Amino acid sequence: MRRRIKKLLPFLILLVAGCAPTKPVLYRPPEPGKEFRYREVGLASWYGEDFHGRRTANGEIYDMYAMTAAHRTLPFNIRVRVTNLENGKKADFRINDRGPFVSGRIIDLSKSGARELGILDPGTAKVAVEATGWVAGSSPAWEGVYAIQVGSFAEKENAYRFREDLARKQSHVHVVLWESNTKKYYRVRLGSFRTEEEARRYFEGLKRDHPNGFIVRED
Repeated sequence: MRRRIKKLLPFLILLVAGCAPTKPVLYRPPEPGKEFRYREVGLASWYGEDFHGRRTANGEIYDMYAMTAAHRTLPFNIRVRVTNLENGKKADFRINDRGPFVSGRIIDLSKSGARELGILDPGTAKVAVEATGWVAGSSPAWEGVYAIQVGSFAEKENAYRFREDLARKQSHVHVVLWESNTKKYYRVRLGSFRTEEEARRYFEGLKRDHPNGFIVRED
């Protein structure tokens, strides 16, 4: 019975409007005549001065005063409405970056967005994130490359040592450098998957050894 429910989850998430999904959240490109739907509940965080002025994952310059947000897998230029479930406040954001890179969080908001939702002081809050449409004139990039992040290190040597150990058992293990204005992070990822669903299926076999891992789209 549990196996049957697990197999049905992706379809329930996509086809049942208004239902809060059970993790993991999956979505696919909409079929002709059907609307793209996405809704997820989890923790939101925010990022500000340490990344202000640096390039985002889609090549823009990060502006902590703009209403933008980072998501690990949603396509760039999709608009989302974020509702703070702890105080009822809502705000709209445009996805232009990747993150958050902390297990258990689902979206990283700009500083201004966090202030508008009342998240600035506590740092995190339980939110609902729902897709509302696309930025005018943008084309949805459904095709992508997905990987599984299994480690993050401040020291380059530690990251590459972990990569070498992991490469003995896994394929396509690589290190991605992620820089802020004050720090460098070396993130270890594995795999090169065509879809998020494919990456999640593979990750099921890794969760025992990497319980804090997660899927990220590498644009």
